[in-house]
Amino acid sequence: MGEKTEFRSGEKAPNAGVYMEVGEASFHTEIQDPKMITLERGETFPKNTNKDRKWKKKTKATVH
Repeated sequence: MGEKTEFRSGEKAPNAGVYMEVGEASFHTEIQDPKMITLERGETFPKNTNKDRKWKKKTKATVH
């Protein structure tokens, strides 16, 4: 089983890095000028712009 790649606000970051906001189905929903944050391991994800968005590590979010 692989590592979780999408996170909701309030969850803890598994690793340090830059995370960006993605749509509910990130490969279908492109967000113009997405919100980006830098977190250290164990820090809490902030609230999303809307309830249907999630946080994803930037390097994994741009695969599609």
